[in-house]
Amino acid sequence: MIEVSELRRAAALIRSGELVAFPTETVYGLGANALDAAAVEKIYAAKGRPSESPLIVHVDSIEMARGLVREWPEKAEMLARRFWPGPLTLVLPKQPHVPDRLTAGLDTVGVRVPSNDIALALIREAGVPIAAPSANRFTELSPTTARHVRETLGDRVSMVLDGGRTTIGIESTVLSLVGPDAVLLRPGMVSRSDLEAIIGPVRVSKSAESTAHRAPGMHRRHYSPRTPLVLVEGGILPTGRGVYLWFHRQADAVRSVKMPDDPHAYASILYEKLHEADAEQLDWIAVETPPPDAPWSAIRDRLEKAAAR
Repeated sequence: MIEVSELRRAAALIRSGELVAFPTETVYGLGANALDAAAVEKIYAAKGRPSESPLIVHVDSIEMARGLVREWPEKAEMLARRFWPGPLTLVLPKQPHVPDRLTAGLDTVGVRVPSNDIALALIREAGVPIAAPSANRFTELSPTTARHVRETLGDRVSMVLDGGRTTIGIESTVLSLVGPDAVLLRPGMVSRSDLEAIIGPVRVSKSAESTAHRAPGMHRRHYSPRTPLVLVEGGILPTGRGVYLWFHRQADAVRSVKMPDDPHAYASILYEKLHEADAEQLDWIAVETPPPDAPWSAIRDRLEKAAAR
Protein backbone atom coordinates (compact mmCIF):
# COMPACT_ATOMS: atom_id res chain seq x y z
CA MET A 1 0.00 0.00 0.00
CA ILE A 2 1.37 3.41 -0.99
CA GLU A 3 1.22 6.13 1.65
CA VAL A 4 -0.38 9.44 0.68
CA SER A 5 2.89 11.21 1.50
CA GLU A 6 4.76 8.96 -0.96
CA LEU A 7 2.24 9.67 -3.68
CA ARG A 8 2.45 13.42 -3.11
CA ARG A 9 6.24 13.33 -3.20
CA ALA A 10 6.18 11.30 -6.43
CA ALA A 11 3.72 13.73 -8.02
CA ALA A 12 5.86 16.70 -6.99
CA LEU A 13 8.90 15.05 -8.59
CA ILE A 14 6.95 14.53 -11.82
CA ARG A 15 5.84 18.17 -11.88
CA SER A 16 9.43 19.33 -11.27
CA GLY A 17 10.77 17.39 -14.26
CA GLU A 18 12.18 14.32 -12.49
CA LEU A 19 11.69 10.59 -13.17
CA VAL A 20 9.45 8.33 -11.08
CA ALA A 21 9.00 4.60 -11.64
CA PHE A 22 5.52 3.33 -10.86
CA PRO A 23 3.41 0.20 -11.34
CA THR A 24 0.79 -0.24 -14.02
CA GLU A 25 -1.25 -3.37 -14.62
CA THR A 26 1.16 -4.36 -17.43
CA VAL A 27 4.73 -3.60 -16.28
CA TYR A 28 6.43 -0.87 -14.23
CA GLY A 29 6.73 2.42 -16.10
CA LEU A 30 9.48 5.04 -16.01
CA GLY A 31 7.43 8.21 -15.72
CA ALA A 32 7.98 11.87 -16.53
CA ASN A 33 5.78 14.85 -17.34
CA ALA A 34 4.75 14.14 -20.93
CA LEU A 35 4.47 17.85 -21.74
CA ASP A 36 8.00 18.69 -20.52
CA ALA A 37 10.49 17.95 -23.31
CA ALA A 38 13.47 18.17 -20.96
CA ALA A 39 11.89 15.64 -18.59
CA VAL A 40 11.09 13.35 -21.52
CA GLU A 41 14.74 13.56 -22.58
CA LYS A 42 15.70 12.17 -19.15
CA ILE A 43 13.68 9.03 -19.92
CA TYR A 44 15.65 8.45 -23.11
CA ALA A 45 18.93 9.00 -21.29
CA ALA A 46 18.08 6.76 -18.33
CA LYS A 47 16.99 3.89 -20.56
CA GLY A 48 19.61 4.32 -23.27
CA ARG A 49 16.62 4.45 -25.59
CA PRO A 50 17.16 5.38 -29.26
CA SER A 51 15.56 8.56 -30.56
CA GLU A 52 13.38 6.74 -33.11
CA SER A 53 11.33 4.95 -30.43
CA PRO A 54 8.29 6.99 -29.27
CA LEU A 55 6.85 6.94 -25.77
CA ILE A 56 3.34 6.09 -24.60
CA VAL A 57 1.48 8.69 -22.56
CA HIS A 58 -0.57 7.58 -19.56
CA VAL A 59 -3.69 9.60 -18.75
CA ASP A 60 -6.45 9.30 -16.18
CA SER A 61 -9.49 9.71 -18.44
CA ILE A 62 -10.84 9.92 -21.96
CA GLU A 63 -11.02 13.69 -21.47
CA MET A 64 -7.29 13.95 -20.73
CA ALA A 65 -6.52 11.76 -23.74
CA ARG A 66 -8.63 13.96 -26.02
CA GLY A 67 -6.65 16.98 -24.83
CA LEU A 68 -3.50 15.47 -26.39
CA VAL A 69 -4.87 14.56 -29.83
CA ARG A 70 -6.24 16.49 -32.80
CA GLU A 71 -8.73 13.82 -33.80
CA TRP A 72 -10.90 11.50 -31.76
CA PRO A 73 -12.70 9.20 -34.19
CA GLU A 74 -15.72 7.11 -33.33
CA LYS A 75 -13.52 3.99 -33.21
CA ALA A 76 -11.39 5.60 -30.50
CA GLU A 77 -14.48 6.39 -28.44
CA MET A 78 -15.83 2.85 -28.82
CA LEU A 79 -12.53 1.22 -27.86
CA ALA A 80 -11.81 3.57 -24.97
CA ARG A 81 -15.24 2.98 -23.47
CA ARG A 82 -14.79 -0.79 -23.79
CA PHE A 83 -11.13 -1.27 -22.78
CA TRP A 84 -10.15 1.74 -20.64
CA PRO A 85 -8.90 1.67 -17.98
CA GLY A 86 -6.82 -1.20 -19.35
CA PRO A 87 -3.88 -2.42 -21.45
CA LEU A 88 -4.78 -0.79 -24.78
CA THR A 89 -2.81 2.11 -26.29
CA LEU A 90 -4.41 4.16 -29.06
CA VAL A 91 -2.20 6.03 -31.54
CA LEU A 92 -3.75 9.22 -32.93
CA PRO A 93 -2.65 12.55 -34.49
CA LYS A 94 -1.09 14.70 -31.76
CA GLN A 95 -1.77 18.25 -30.66
CA PRO A 96 1.04 20.79 -31.33
CA HIS A 97 1.79 21.16 -27.60
CA VAL A 98 2.79 17.48 -27.31
CA PRO A 99 6.61 17.55 -27.57
CA ASP A 100 8.15 16.09 -30.72
CA ARG A 101 10.81 14.47 -28.50
CA LEU A 102 8.12 12.33 -26.91
CA THR A 103 6.81 11.10 -30.26
CA ALA A 104 10.18 10.50 -31.97
CA GLY A 105 9.34 13.38 -34.32
CA LEU A 106 6.16 11.70 -35.51
CA ASP A 107 2.88 13.58 -35.82
CA THR A 108 1.13 10.94 -33.71
CA VAL A 109 0.99 10.05 -30.03
CA GLY A 110 0.06 6.86 -28.17
CA VAL A 111 -2.26 7.29 -25.18
CA ARG A 112 -3.85 4.96 -22.66
CA VAL A 113 -5.63 4.90 -19.29
CA PRO A 114 -3.96 2.32 -17.04
CA SER A 115 -6.13 0.23 -14.73
CA ASN A 116 -3.66 0.23 -11.81
CA ASP A 117 -4.95 2.34 -8.90
CA ILE A 118 -1.48 3.67 -8.02
CA ALA A 119 -0.82 4.76 -11.59
CA LEU A 120 -4.17 6.55 -11.80
CA ALA A 121 -3.66 8.22 -8.43
CA LEU A 122 -0.21 9.43 -9.48
CA ILE A 123 -1.53 10.96 -12.71
CA ARG A 124 -4.34 12.71 -10.85
CA GLU A 125 -2.05 13.98 -8.08
CA ALA A 126 0.53 15.22 -10.58
CA GLY A 127 -2.16 16.88 -12.70
CA VAL A 128 -0.28 16.16 -15.94
CA PRO A 129 -0.19 13.30 -18.44
CA ILE A 130 2.74 10.98 -17.72
CA ALA A 131 5.01 9.55 -20.40
CA ALA A 132 6.10 6.10 -19.25
CA PRO A 133 7.89 3.38 -21.18
CA SER A 134 8.91 0.26 -19.27
CA ALA A 135 11.28 1.08 -16.40
CA ASN A 136 14.31 -0.83 -17.69
CA ARG A 137 17.33 -0.41 -19.91
CA PHE A 138 16.41 -0.41 -23.60
CA THR A 139 15.87 -3.91 -25.14
CA GLU A 140 16.23 -5.60 -21.74
CA LEU A 141 13.59 -7.47 -19.74
CA SER A 142 10.66 -5.36 -18.63
CA PRO A 143 10.18 -5.02 -14.85
CA THR A 144 7.15 -6.47 -13.10
CA THR A 145 8.29 -5.61 -9.55
CA ALA A 146 9.88 -2.59 -7.91
CA ARG A 147 12.96 -4.72 -7.22
CA HIS A 148 13.45 -5.28 -10.94
CA VAL A 149 13.42 -1.50 -11.45
CA ARG A 150 15.98 -0.85 -8.73
CA GLU A 151 18.28 -3.59 -10.03
CA THR A 152 18.23 -2.35 -13.63
CA LEU A 153 17.97 1.45 -13.32
CA GLY A 154 19.49 2.08 -9.88
CA ASP A 155 20.05 5.79 -9.27
CA ARG A 156 18.83 6.79 -12.76
CA VAL A 157 15.35 7.23 -11.25
CA SER A 158 14.48 9.70 -8.48
CA MET A 159 11.82 7.51 -6.84
CA VAL A 160 10.23 4.08 -7.19
CA LEU A 161 6.63 3.56 -6.08
CA ASP A 162 6.35 -0.05 -4.93
CA GLY A 163 2.94 -1.46 -5.80
CA GLY A 164 3.88 -5.14 -5.71
CA ARG A 165 3.91 -7.43 -8.74
CA THR A 166 2.03 -6.33 -11.82
CA THR A 167 -0.96 -8.41 -12.87
CA ILE A 168 -1.06 -8.61 -16.68
CA GLY A 169 2.70 -8.93 -16.95
CA ILE A 170 3.43 -7.83 -20.54
CA GLU A 171 3.13 -4.50 -22.32
CA SER A 172 -0.08 -3.02 -23.70
CA THR A 173 -1.61 -3.65 -27.09
CA VAL A 174 -0.87 -0.70 -29.42
CA LEU A 175 -3.41 0.17 -32.11
CA SER A 176 -3.08 2.97 -34.66
CA LEU A 177 -6.28 4.80 -35.61
CA VAL A 178 -4.51 7.17 -38.00
CA GLY A 179 -6.10 7.05 -41.44
CA PRO A 180 -8.98 4.91 -42.65
CA ASP A 181 -7.67 1.55 -41.35
CA ALA A 182 -7.09 0.39 -37.79
CA VAL A 183 -3.56 -1.08 -37.63
CA LEU A 184 -2.21 -3.30 -34.85
CA LEU A 185 1.32 -2.04 -34.14
CA ARG A 186 2.07 -4.24 -31.11
CA PRO A 187 0.08 -7.25 -29.91
CA GLY A 188 -0.96 -7.48 -26.28
CA MET A 189 -3.46 -9.21 -24.07
CA VAL A 190 -6.25 -7.16 -25.63
CA SER A 191 -6.22 -9.31 -28.74
CA ARG A 192 -6.86 -8.53 -32.37
CA SER A 193 -10.14 -10.46 -32.15
CA ASP A 194 -11.13 -8.42 -29.07
CA LEU A 195 -10.58 -5.24 -31.08
CA GLU A 196 -12.35 -6.50 -34.19
CA ALA A 197 -15.39 -7.43 -32.12
CA ILE A 198 -15.79 -3.70 -31.38
CA ILE A 199 -14.63 -1.88 -34.52
CA GLY A 200 -14.40 -4.42 -37.34
CA PRO A 201 -11.29 -5.32 -39.39
CA VAL A 202 -7.83 -4.62 -37.94
CA ARG A 203 -4.67 -4.90 -40.06
CA VAL A 204 -1.36 -6.07 -38.58
CA SER A 205 1.80 -3.99 -39.06
CA LYS A 206 5.33 -5.33 -39.45
CA SER A 207 8.32 -4.14 -37.43
CA ALA A 208 10.60 -1.50 -38.92
CA GLU A 209 14.24 -0.80 -38.18
CA SER A 210 15.39 2.19 -40.22
CA THR A 211 12.99 5.03 -39.41
CA ALA A 212 11.01 6.30 -36.45
CA HIS A 213 8.84 3.50 -35.18
CA ARG A 214 5.11 4.07 -34.91
CA ALA A 215 5.01 2.35 -31.52
CA PRO A 216 7.35 1.04 -28.80
CA GLY A 217 8.53 -2.56 -29.05
CA MET A 218 9.00 -2.53 -32.83
CA HIS A 219 12.74 -3.16 -32.78
CA ARG A 220 13.70 -6.65 -33.96
CA ARG A 221 15.37 -7.41 -30.61
CA HIS A 222 13.55 -6.47 -27.43
CA TYR A 223 12.44 -7.76 -24.00
CA SER A 224 15.73 -9.69 -23.69
CA PRO A 225 17.47 -11.17 -20.65
CA ARG A 226 21.26 -10.90 -20.58
CA THR A 227 21.48 -14.70 -20.72
CA PRO A 228 20.91 -15.96 -24.29
CA LEU A 229 17.29 -17.02 -24.76
CA VAL A 230 16.36 -19.76 -27.21
CA LEU A 231 12.96 -21.04 -28.28
CA VAL A 232 12.79 -24.83 -28.46
CA GLU A 233 10.38 -27.51 -29.66
CA GLY A 234 9.78 -30.98 -28.26
CA GLY A 235 11.96 -30.56 -25.18
CA ILE A 236 15.19 -30.50 -27.26
CA LEU A 237 17.54 -28.27 -25.26
CA PRO A 238 20.88 -26.66 -26.15
CA THR A 239 24.14 -28.11 -24.88
CA GLY A 240 25.48 -26.71 -21.64
CA ARG A 241 23.66 -25.64 -18.50
CA GLY A 242 20.49 -23.59 -18.34
CA VAL A 243 16.94 -22.96 -17.19
CA TYR A 244 13.99 -24.38 -19.12
CA LEU A 245 10.50 -22.80 -19.12
CA TRP A 246 7.95 -25.31 -20.40
CA PHE A 247 4.23 -26.00 -20.34
CA HIS A 248 3.81 -29.17 -22.41
CA ARG A 249 7.10 -31.08 -22.92
CA GLN A 250 9.38 -31.41 -19.91
CA ALA A 251 13.14 -31.94 -20.22
CA ASP A 252 16.23 -32.08 -17.98
CA ALA A 253 17.90 -28.76 -17.17
CA VAL A 254 19.63 -27.19 -14.19
CA ARG A 255 16.18 -25.86 -13.33
CA SER A 256 12.92 -26.68 -15.04
CA VAL A 257 9.95 -24.30 -14.60
CA LYS A 258 6.42 -25.45 -15.37
CA MET A 259 4.50 -22.56 -16.95
CA PRO A 260 0.68 -22.21 -17.10
CA ASP A 261 -1.09 -23.45 -20.22
CA ASP A 262 -3.49 -20.47 -20.13
CA PRO A 263 -2.05 -17.48 -22.05
CA HIS A 264 -3.23 -14.85 -19.55
CA ALA A 265 -1.77 -16.74 -16.60
CA TYR A 266 1.41 -17.39 -18.61
CA ALA A 267 1.84 -13.72 -19.51
CA SER A 268 1.32 -12.61 -15.92
CA ILE A 269 4.47 -14.45 -14.72
CA LEU A 270 6.62 -14.61 -17.88
CA TYR A 271 8.97 -11.70 -17.17
CA GLU A 272 9.19 -12.61 -13.49
CA LYS A 273 10.37 -16.13 -14.38
CA LEU A 274 12.80 -14.77 -16.98
CA HIS A 275 14.26 -12.36 -14.42
CA GLU A 276 14.76 -15.26 -12.00
CA ALA A 277 16.38 -17.41 -14.70
CA ASP A 278 18.64 -14.55 -15.81
CA ALA A 279 19.91 -14.08 -12.26
CA GLU A 280 21.31 -17.63 -12.27
CA GLN A 281 23.89 -16.63 -14.93
CA LEU A 282 23.89 -19.98 -16.72
CA ASP A 283 24.61 -20.70 -20.38
CA TRP A 284 21.07 -20.27 -21.70
CA ILE A 285 17.41 -19.87 -20.97
CA ALA A 286 15.29 -22.21 -23.10
CA VAL A 287 11.57 -21.54 -23.54
CA GLU A 288 9.17 -24.01 -25.07
CA THR A 289 7.71 -22.31 -28.14
CA PRO A 290 4.12 -21.20 -27.47
CA PRO A 291 1.30 -22.41 -29.72
CA PRO A 292 0.58 -20.51 -32.96
CA ASP A 293 -2.98 -19.87 -31.77
CA ALA A 294 -4.21 -16.26 -31.71
CA PRO A 295 -4.53 -16.01 -27.88
CA TRP A 296 -0.77 -16.60 -27.64
CA SER A 297 0.25 -14.02 -30.28
CA ALA A 298 1.46 -11.36 -27.82
CA ILE A 299 3.52 -13.89 -25.86
CA ARG A 300 5.08 -15.24 -29.06
CA ASP A 301 5.90 -11.67 -30.11
CA ARG A 302 7.76 -10.97 -26.85
CA LEU A 303 9.64 -14.28 -26.88
CA GLU A 304 10.64 -14.07 -30.55
CA LYS A 305 12.06 -10.58 -29.97
CA ALA A 306 13.80 -11.73 -26.77
CA ALA A 307 15.44 -14.58 -28.70
CA ALA A 308 16.62 -12.37 -31.61
CA ARG A 309 20.35 -11.79 -31.86
